[in-house]
Amino acid sequence: MNKTIPLQVVASDALYASEAKIYPRETSGIFQRLRTAAVFWLLGMFYLFPWLNWQGRQLVLFDLPARKFYVLGWVFWPQDFFYLSMLLMMAAFSLFFFTALAGRLWCGYACPQTVWTEVFLWMERWTCGNRHQQMKLDAAPWSSEKVLRKGAKQLLWVTFAVWTGFTFVGFFTPIRELSTAVMTATLSGWQLFWIGFYGLATYGNAGYLREQVCKYMCPYARFQGAMFDRQTLIIAYDEKRGEARGARGRGVPSVLTRDALPNAPVVDAAVPRLSAPEPALGDCIDCTICVQVCPTGIDIRDGLQYECIACGACIDACDNVMDKLGYPRGLIRYDTLAGLEGKPVSVLRPRVLIYAVILLVLVGAFLWSVAERVPLIVDVLRDRNALYRNAADGGIENAYTLKLMNQDQRTHHYRIQIESALPITLAAGADRVTVAAEQVVELPLTLKVAAGQAKGVNGIRIRVQSEDDAAVFYVQETRFFGPF
Repeated sequence: MNKTIPLQVVASDALYASEAKIYPRETSGIFQRLRTAAVFWLLGMFYLFPWLNWQGRQLVLFDLPARKFYVLGWVFWPQDFFYLSMLLMMAAFSLFFFTALAGRLWCGYACPQTVWTEVFLWMERWTCGNRHQQMKLDAAPWSSEKVLRKGAKQLLWVTFAVWTGFTFVGFFTPIRELSTAVMTATLSGWQLFWIGFYGLATYGNAGYLREQVCKYMCPYARFQGAMFDRQTLIIAYDEKRGEARGARGRGVPSVLTRDALPNAPVVDAAVPRLSAPEPALGDCIDCTICVQVCPTGIDIRDGLQYECIACGACIDACDNVMDKLGYPRGLIRYDTLAGLEGKPVSVLRPRVLIYAVILLVLVGAFLWSVAERVPLIVDVLRDRNALYRNAADGGIENAYTLKLMNQDQRTHHYRIQIESALPITLAAGADRVTVAAEQVVELPLTLKVAAGQAKGVNGIRIRVQSEDDAAVFYVQETRFFGPF
């Protein structure tokens, strides 16, 4: 007789277990000051740039309907896609360079996820208290104080997220017009959608997902290992110096500090030395503060981990503990895997230098090409209906459409000249044209040669020269057809 065995679901065998909330402890130090400065600098540019004007226009505006990008006084058109390609190449090689040099500096200091998360953490501390107070508040039953604190946090988060979404849309729609539309409740459906979408993304990513974006959603966390080697600077725990871990009283030296580090501070002789039978303790007192301050919740003492975003919080926290104990700083520090093993360190190695040279060449070429860019584009379109046509007097005519694109922010008066070995004359069309700022003009043009002066295919050049600025000109090559 077969027995039916009931199935039981064991909690530890669940396919998915939600992660416990991480409460990063606040710390201070040089790396935290650098991160704070980076937050103010980057968010300052994000929130301020749309409100600044340059030559009567928004300093940074991506005008998609008009297909014009206004960036720091420059105007880029779809024909300037080359510059976007160069920017993408510079971004890629910057990532290669900084990762090979010092790991995930981008993640720790400049990534939007890190920057906005830091601001949301500040607001959470302002309203709900420090790490211990937040944990106690979350564990406590609902009360009027808990409602007020949580409500104040949510109010700050939502306000900041909506402001972020509004500013984001302000990069694509003139922000002053957008603010007027908000005040008068005349936002378009798309404007309202993108403000809400980007605001919700900021609220969700920086308020709730936080470290999970870095650990599970960001592709950079997965392929960064391909750019690391044993000479890459990483945030590392000095296991030789720190082990074995153990708690002790203030002023009690570790064995390593007492015997292996001759420059360590002198400890009061009255403090008893560790007796021989006791295990030799390293400098790590196992306070776990380095874990408490980590925004991704890892233990840096477990070695190099892909979750580490190189924010430096554990370095500052550990240095503060070492200062209190009278131990030398640097138990957790920037070092290389080779350096931790006592081997020679070579930070400026060939791959880093190659990345640096390529990056400098790209930046120099980009700046030079933008500085020397002529704000005029000329396209010559031939009449597709006929290669040529016979004029009434027996001459040969070719018809063209001349498309002039004035990319400058002022009006230009252009003169049209034909450069050719043929005795070409202008049969129809003007040899001078005025094009307003940032306008495109199409001009019909008919060129003519006398009978018998043109055979087959002949290369010619059409030169468009600004009469207002000798440096603004464009030469376009095309062809003139005659009888074969």
